[in-house]
Amino acid sequence: MTETSDRHSARHHAASSSPSSSRRRLLRRAPAALALLGASGGALLAGCERSAPPIAFKSLDITGADYARQLALTDARTEQPFLLSNLKGKIVVVFFGFTQCPDVCPTTLSALAETRQLLGPDGARLVGVFVTVDPKRDTAALMKAYVGSFSPDWVPLRGSADEVAAAAKEFKIFYREVPGKTESSYTIDHTAASYVFDTQGKVRLYVRHNTPPADLAADIRTLLAQAG
Repeated sequence: MTETSDRHSARHHAASSSPSSSRRRLLRRAPAALALLGASGGALLAGCERSAPPIAFKSLDITGADYARQLALTDARTEQPFLLSNLKGKIVVVFFGFTQCPDVCPTTLSALAETRQLLGPDGARLVGVFVTVDPKRDTAALMKAYVGSFSPDWVPLRGSADEVAAAAKEFKIFYREVPGKTESSYTIDHTAASYVFDTQGKVRLYVRHNTPPADLAADIRTLLAQAG
């Protein structure tokens, strides 16, 4: 390399390393750097945003469950087909049992009646639906009188043995006959929980037996508040 070339290279290196040259490079790079910072900063801010806390129900929240979606039986009051969609706009509590049940069924329905009272004016928006798992003995007249003793506008449902079995399967309800001293004195073991549907007809809650009425009333108020 010639001396002239060396001097030219040295001058070029000195010029590129000068403070003014460095500032020009920084200025040229600044927009890209700011854009990158803005993007990453936005991501950090988005990551810091908190999602709304989940609703704290006292009963088991089963929103979105792929069961307990439909209930197609016969209304014992009218002997007409019944669908859950008939009660859209109401909070519906579905319970499976039988009229000769000695303890669980009357206790559950009594607690539901107390829940309705605790709701005050909103109690009119609560409907109990009682499904018999004993279609052999639970006639339409017996069902109507039994459920009506807890509330005249609650719904007693019955059907054939196959229809009841299909409904129980859809709701994951277990039941079986337990022999008694005579052929007609049998009792029935069955699931003692209830299901709550919101005003849009969607299953939302699984309510365990012996849930205090005040707890159930609080859950129903929450569902009503969501409905507006």
